[in-house]
Amino acid sequence: MYSINQEEQIIHILKESLAPDASHHIMTYGCQMNEHDSEKISWVLEQAGFKPTEDPDQADLILLNTCSIRHSAEDKVYGKLGELKHQKRKRKLTIAVCGCMMQRKESRDCVLKKFKHVDIIFGTNNIYKLPSLILEHYETGRPVLDIEENFQTEDDALLANRYYPYKSFVNIMYGCNNFCSYCIVPYTRGREVSRPSQDILREVKNLVKSGVAEITLLGQNVNSYAPALEDGYSFTNLIYDLAEIDGLKRIRFMTSHPKDISKDLLIAFRDLDPLCNFLHLPVQAGSNFILDKMNRHYHREDYMRIIDQVKSLVPDIALCTDIMVGFPEESERDFEDTLDLVRYVEYDSAFTFLYSPREGTPAAKNPNQIPKEVKQARFNRLTDTLYPIFERKNKQLIGQTMDVLVEGVSKQDKTMLTGRTESFKLTHFKGDKNLIGKILPIRIHSANSFNLEGELVDK
Repeated sequence: MYSINQEEQIIHILKESLAPDASHHIMTYGCQMNEHDSEKISWVLEQAGFKPTEDPDQADLILLNTCSIRHSAEDKVYGKLGELKHQKRKRKLTIAVCGCMMQRKESRDCVLKKFKHVDIIFGTNNIYKLPSLILEHYETGRPVLDIEENFQTEDDALLANRYYPYKSFVNIMYGCNNFCSYCIVPYTRGREVSRPSQDILREVKNLVKSGVAEITLLGQNVNSYAPALEDGYSFTNLIYDLAEIDGLKRIRFMTSHPKDISKDLLIAFRDLDPLCNFLHLPVQAGSNFILDKMNRHYHREDYMRIIDQVKSLVPDIALCTDIMVGFPEESERDFEDTLDLVRYVEYDSAFTFLYSPREGTPAAKNPNQIPKEVKQARFNRLTDTLYPIFERKNKQLIGQTMDVLVEGVSKQDKTMLTGRTESFKLTHFKGDKNLIGKILPIRIHSANSFNLEGELVDK
């Protein structure tokens, strides 16, 4: 079997053949899982001799880490590949495409047929082989394709170029077994594989030693975490074990599936200080008919019961969700059920989407697709319902002092710093750049639907 030890030998050969100033630039599309994959890819490339650069025009290798969850994500990749074709005509440039799109045969075939200037294609499951793919391309001058259908546990041994020294993503599992009728993930990421708990705990301990204060546990459905050979060990057990790590200030996780969430996990929000009072619990729709069509395995009453439980345990918990508008066969009554649920829950934030058919999924074959103009009108009504709730809940925080993990300089106002509260509220305040990475008390003085503003409180 191909191993990381073999790859280390190839890395040495590749590194010797590169110019001393060889560089790479990664463009990441999609979810946090892809962001973390890009951190691993960056580390692998740096070991092979490619230093990271933020300027794609200066990079010797440009890599697109793709997402296939919606058509719009794929269209962005195709557009960028078209732009890179012109760059490659002007200078020597290696172009690689990886990620979820390349796990789908239809998307992969499209790239092979229409974008012949792409040099390397690989998927989500063989990041560690990238140096050998690059070397093969350099030695033969031909495009290289390498797709692994199954997750390779060797990838867990990879380090990563963490984008932030004070917070980090940590994969706890890969793949998905749910097969929601609209979702392509089980076909691109494969079936569920959980990492051994001792590997996760070791990784987090090392991260904390390096200065990481906050971790976000990643998985398509973290609630179904079940490592092999660890009978009875659950996601809640993992949370409690992580909370015992000295120096770990904050624990987050995503994504959580309502059908598998446990009462024990909800109690952990109350009892564990490091577990942030923020729950991302995707509902997708408020109609039982649509939830059945989506193959979600719960009804609105089940979801609302979970919300009632967690609010009774942690009254100030911030709730976030995913909502999809315009699923096939969605009637006006179905959509009104979604609006009714939104008003009942009173979310603090939400990711909202127009349904986008994904080839290969059952929902895409449904003949009763909703017209685009109807979907858009409903989407507008949804945001008109959500945004005033966000604003009201944020304004309730005015006058309070909240701990904020400072993440950087605000993109909107370079005189301001920005960070996140424990409840994941985006917060801006004036301060020096040397405060980045610290958790600081900020007194909130203003708010809107999407962020808070405040001032640093002198201790």
